[in-house]
Amino acid sequence: MKKHLLKYILFALTPIAVASCTNFDDSYYENPNKPSKASGTQLIANAQFFLPNLSSSAYGVHYPQYLSLTTYTDNTRFIAQNFDFETWYVGPLMNLEDVLSKQDALDANEGPVANQVAVAKILKAFFMWNVTDRWGDVPYTEAFQGTALPNPKYDKQEDIYKALFTLLDEANAAIVLTNGTIKNDIIYKGDMSKWKKLGNSIHMLMALRLSKVNPTLGKAEFEKAMQAGDMTANADNLSYPHLAQAAHQNFWYNSFTVLKRNWYALSEALVNLMLPQEDPRLAVYGDKNAAGGYAGLAFGKAVPNPDVDIPKVSLLGAGIRNQDSPVPLVTYAQLQFAKAEAAKLGWIAGGDAQAKTYYETGIKESIKQWTGSDASAAGYLAKPAIVYSPAKALEQIATQRYIHVFPYGYEGWAEWRRTGYPVLTLASEINGGKMPRRDGYPLSEAANNKANYEAAVSALPYGGEDNLNSRVWWDKP
Repeated sequence: MKKHLLKYILFALTPIAVASCTNFDDSYYENPNKPSKASGTQLIANAQFFLPNLSSSAYGVHYPQYLSLTTYTDNTRFIAQNFDFETWYVGPLMNLEDVLSKQDALDANEGPVANQVAVAKILKAFFMWNVTDRWGDVPYTEAFQGTALPNPKYDKQEDIYKALFTLLDEANAAIVLTNGTIKNDIIYKGDMSKWKKLGNSIHMLMALRLSKVNPTLGKAEFEKAMQAGDMTANADNLSYPHLAQAAHQNFWYNSFTVLKRNWYALSEALVNLMLPQEDPRLAVYGDKNAAGGYAGLAFGKAVPNPDVDIPKVSLLGAGIRNQDSPVPLVTYAQLQFAKAEAAKLGWIAGGDAQAKTYYETGIKESIKQWTGSDASAAGYLAKPAIVYSPAKALEQIATQRYIHVFPYGYEGWAEWRRTGYPVLTLASEINGGKMPRRDGYPLSEAANNKANYEAAVSALPYGGEDNLNSRVWWDKP
């Protein structure tokens, strides 16, 4: 079997088979290595292990210029153009597809099967959303048929979005709230009310991506999901809980503390947004430098003398890189900013008055999430540049969202691509002075899935080549 086929073949974490023997009654003897029921919740838990990788990445943090590198700056000069998506197919999507394809064999003793399936659909939508937002058109409808279809076609991103909206609708409708707890849930400990809110919240954020390319569909999907019930407090946040143990520790702890690499500093772009406004989140995002202040590092340029120059800049904050520091992915404050934009766009009722309320609530809840208190929010909201302005509202909302979702680089990058805010520039020697717009397809696809790969490249929605400078469907010029 060719190696590249593995990314589309599903392996079950726990094999699904009924043990039988001609000499024993099946009710008496069951082979423990071939259980009659599949552990859907263990498959779901295995998929959840991949969640922090969406944010904690040696690449993602650089696309929106959240972090600069003090040394080995290839990633901040965007040298790599093509990236492999195999990890997502053979990892979380593989496990979740197994849950969905073997529903009749799931063990109801682990919680209502309907809820196991609903959670699998929510997570599948979340992971697949991240994949298509990075690469654009990718395999989807033919991606999970194994050796029966080893060279799957690439689905249009527009069609993938519509399929994921349907998947989230199905999950929302199927969730059983009464006596509905499921086992082995790392994120919400089986609380289905929180999963229901998460699914609808993801649905809203996805819908907002369509603001330029299909606002009619985006508005309809946003309204529907909002009415179904989204996050209502920071306690609802999707945040991956790392542990104070080597097997489940934070990525940044491993980089800074275990490997002792002071490589990641706050970028000038981020510090220049936050420092003039005395943003209280800055003290969490970065450490003070040797002079007792905050200083960003120029993006894409290594420090000339590490021993002398690294102490002059603010490294990634110690509180974010503890061994058990959680990784926030979808948050209540983020939904408030989404609603603020939706109100400003006229997608939901209230106009500027409602947009202002959501905007201010988003800032308060963001500060509370990151600092533990919203006591400093009033002073920050009173800053002239922060006070809600109808004329600059979309820029203000986008900028606050950009600051808030730090250090979730792929999400910050997606929202920057969609809105253009905040304004980010590159030196001419970095990628020709162009900020990246998508990831190039895996090099293995050009060799092993040649016809479908070439069809996908030729169908890039706004033309271009398979590199960082072409655009995905919703990133309308």
